[in-house]
Amino acid sequence: MNITDFYQELESDIAFVEERLHKQLRTSHPVLQEAATQLLSAGGKRLRPVFVLLSGTFGQYDLSMLSNVAVALELIHMASLVHDDVIDDSPLRRGRPTVKATFGNKMAMYSGDFIFARALSILTSIQNVRLHHTLALAIERMCIGEIEQIRDQYKVNGSFKNYLRRIRRKTAFLIEMSCALGAMAAQCTDQEIAGLRRYGYYTGMAFQITDDILDFTATAEKLGKPVGSDLRQGNITLPALHALSSPQYGDNMRALLREGVTDDEVARMVAMIHESGGIEFAQNIADRYLEKASEGLAVLPEGSNRLALEAVAAFIGQRDN
Repeated sequence: MNITDFYQELESDIAFVEERLHKQLRTSHPVLQEAATQLLSAGGKRLRPVFVLLSGTFGQYDLSMLSNVAVALELIHMASLVHDDVIDDSPLRRGRPTVKATFGNKMAMYSGDFIFARALSILTSIQNVRLHHTLALAIERMCIGEIEQIRDQYKVNGSFKNYLRRIRRKTAFLIEMSCALGAMAAQCTDQEIAGLRRYGYYTGMAFQITDDILDFTATAEKLGKPVGSDLRQGNITLPALHALSSPQYGDNMRALLREGVTDDEVARMVAMIHESGGIEFAQNIADRYLEKASEGLAVLPEGSNRLALEAVAAFIGQRDN
């Protein structure tokens, strides 16, 4: 089974989630309506809803309940992206102007808050204290991860350990919780929830590392933003950390990596990251996480649903945008 196969199998359910996302962001305020739906209209992979739905197939699959969880998680993710673009001063996301670029910082911040509030609104329909507690923890850790990323901007002596801890909090934990919450909503066994949670964690780590690799390997057209955006914003990711640790390239990287770096300097650093083997190093780490993700599925019954999760992990390792 490949990525296309499982998307076709879930096509109607994903379309239902997409419709609910649009309904959840409807408001009578015209400017807020436009701002809140701008990112939604830009599309996206909707991986978090997919993880919720696929995890739900291992228990009592109730689309109404699962879509509540899926919509809430996607809205929380979207709200964080709107806020991220303000913090990073990003003009583009998914190849389109950001909410911040179109409406300014203040409107973007309040639009993100509005999207987050709508996520909380839909969660009131879920009568499950364990689920609420788990989701609250995911949001808390996501915020800590974002704060740590700001703290570590342009920090050329950062460690691999700090990077991995940061991306777990910033990205992987919400994907981990997408799997766990989908399983909880479907009343899966504790063993199945634990297995899906492990799968989500390892897949989420690989997803973020792959994202960081693509910042140096994909085209601006594929990325929907300039190549080397992380370097411009001072976000030192795994490929850059490897180059910084290199005796041959480390000093030159440290001399260039600063606020206000020029396009030419970014291009030179991207070249050094490639020449140092930083891409291959990061890819190897991502592949190891994906192997661990597959191992996490061993507690689940064999069949098409488990194969679908394996296909998602394979897609994450091979994606080009």
